[in-house]
Amino acid sequence: MNERPARSGLEPLAQAEASVLPSRPQTLRTAVRMNIRGRSVRLRGLRLPPTGIWRWLAILGPGLIASSAGNDAGGIATYSSTGAQYGYELIWVMLLITVSLSIVQEMCARLGAVTGRGLLDLIRERFGVGWAVFAVGVILIANGGLIVSEFVGIGAATELLGVSKLFTVPTAAALIFYLVVFGNYRRVEKIFLLMTLVFFAYPVAAFMAHPHWGEVARGAFVPKLHRDPNYIFLLVGLIGTTITPYMQLFQQSSVVERGGDRVRYGPERVDVYSGAIFSNLMSIFIIIATAATLHAIGKNNIDTAADAARALEPVAGHFAGVIFAVGLVGASLLAAAVLPLATSYAVSEAFGFSKGVGLDFRRARLFFTLFTGLIIFGAAGALIPNLPVIKLLVLIQVLNGVLLPIFLVFILLLINDQRLTKELKNTRFYNILGWTTFAIISLAVAIMLLMQFLGLWGVKLFAS
Repeated sequence: MNERPARSGLEPLAQAEASVLPSRPQTLRTAVRMNIRGRSVRLRGLRLPPTGIWRWLAILGPGLIASSAGNDAGGIATYSSTGAQYGYELIWVMLLITVSLSIVQEMCARLGAVTGRGLLDLIRERFGVGWAVFAVGVILIANGGLIVSEFVGIGAATELLGVSKLFTVPTAAALIFYLVVFGNYRRVEKIFLLMTLVFFAYPVAAFMAHPHWGEVARGAFVPKLHRDPNYIFLLVGLIGTTITPYMQLFQQSSVVERGGDRVRYGPERVDVYSGAIFSNLMSIFIIIATAATLHAIGKNNIDTAADAARALEPVAGHFAGVIFAVGLVGASLLAAAVLPLATSYAVSEAFGFSKGVGLDFRRARLFFTLFTGLIIFGAAGALIPNLPVIKLLVLIQVLNGVLLPIFLVFILLLINDQRLTKELKNTRFYNILGWTTFAIISLAVAIMLLMQFLGLWGVKLFAS
């Protein structure tokens, strides 16, 4: 057959000169042209979803931040006290808590994705105003104590650097208020986060201290229980600082803020699990470093921030105190800003009041009043003279552990409400893990409270 002659200007590709063709494909920028009120507008710079490793890094967010929130002033004090007093014997508890933390945080992330609402808002709608008021009271007690602990951490850290807390605590409170209400808090938040990176020295210190890795493995996989009331006290403190009610509020509201939904739910689960594993791995290294440096030489009681800083001496030497202080200031400043802000958001949301730093005081009166009051309360509490810093920080974490079962009940009932979660409600496996977590924590809290109560009259619950 005869070939049909090509039209002028459309010669066959094989006959085209090689020089005419581009050496490599050109990259086309994605853009959309839209008509807005009769005007043609071209939107450029639209990016395709990230792929490869960038896709997985983009997934990480609320889960990683919420889980890492436990490594603040109270968390470091509790983990350091655990390592100093009991060496490696409580690492197995941290492994179990990692599973529980993952389950609890994932349920909150799922609730946020399927409902698009915060936890306290759902409690008010599902259980009524009375239970919402009760939940708000629990949150104010738990978070109020944590805010005090963050300012205590700021004061203790700056005194390691030779600056009095009478100056630094009020200055930090004023700075936080200004940055959140009037300034660019997001930019300064990155500086605080960078300051906390010095705590990556703990894994290095753990290895450089040359711990007995056989004992570490035994502490991780062979549970050992003590009848000592202080052991149960620290056990509840570990639970309270690792799975604190604030983290559940932050996790759920952050997923809502990012626009998670039931159709595309999945990346949030990866975020939660990776955050729980990463943060608790860091916590375990704090215990190992402290056990290998302080417990090994018979230093079982940590009374000051300077004592806790000694765990970094294998890697930092004489600069251990400075490095510890810088990291503690960064972690405490970040938490001292986020905690009152998240609490004010949650309480305002629970009762339907306007909220947000973009509003003025007249339009968000409750929000700004509560935010300001919490900062003043935290700073004032930290300025009480002769505070036993480490003991106070651990006590506040124990308080969070005592209050945690209350919130776990709300979360488990909400996630199993088919009217809210539909096809994303808990599976039987999740319910077993969730209710087992609630039962174990409640049992530990009950035993601790009973031992403390009987101890007032010199009665021992368990015979020696």
